Amino acid sequence: MQGAPLRLLLLLACMIGTFVEASAQGQTRGQQGAEGRLPGSAFMSPSTQEMQRDDSQNPAMLWVQEGEALWNRNAGRSERSCASCHGEAKSAMRGVAARYPAMDAQTRRPINLGQRINQCRHQHQQAEPFAAESEPLLSLESYIALQSRGMPISPPQDAALRPHVEQGRQRWLQRIGQLNMSCAQCHDDNWGKRLGSSPIPQAHPGGYPIYRLEWQAMGSLQRRLRNCMNGVRAQPYAFGAQEMVELELYLAERARGMPLEAPGVRP
Repeated sequence: MQGAPLRLLLLLACMIGTFVEASAQGQTRGQQGAEGRLPGSAFMSPSTQEMQRDDSQNPAMLWVQEGEALWNRNAGRSERSCASCHGEAKSAMRGVAARYPAMDAQTRRPINLGQRINQCRHQHQQAEPFAAESEPLLSLESYIALQSRGMPISPPQDAALRPHVEQGRQRWLQRIGQLNMSCAQCHDDNWGKRLGSSPIPQAHPGGYPIYRLEWQAMGSLQRRLRNCMNGVRAQPYAFGAQEMVELELYLAERARGMPLEAPGVRP
């Protein structure tokens, strides 16, 4: 058992040792805007970038199509669809995804877009909420997010949200897990380098929900955050936990003004 701490230190040393400069780092940094911020797509290969740009190649569009069908499908005891209340998504949902997470007046807590969808489903359609990370929920999120593609990320400038943004910032900076690492160590201090074979992005959330080639499926930002927590051997927060939503809120504030790319594609 005495060798366990030593093995952990060696593992940490090996992990840190993989923070080598990516061969294209200089080129990537050359794409920076005036504020030095880059979207997640800037760290992808040209072929993956093209896959995201071309809707005929983007596999996320399969989920978007299902989301459009769900938008127009009657559900629950009310036998109403999303369109029954909101009308055409292309106009009604324009800019909506760019404004989440947002404060919920009922719970007095920030909620993300998926939670808002489930809230509407429960209260107005009188239907069972979708399970977290389920295909129907990700499909509706993807369809709604598509209506805001290219718009600036703009979380509400609500005084009630400020403590939650700060909580999210503190979690971003907090070292966690057996590897004792924080989000900021990778994405603030070492972006543009590589962790193993993967480039380290700046972690701006504009592409979510995303189709990840590794997953062969769509996934939410919370799924990605949980993957990172598992990677540093920390106990991840549950889907929908306030801690997760506050992290999302901080990331949205950190990316304020950057264009929404959703639904994105990642390796």
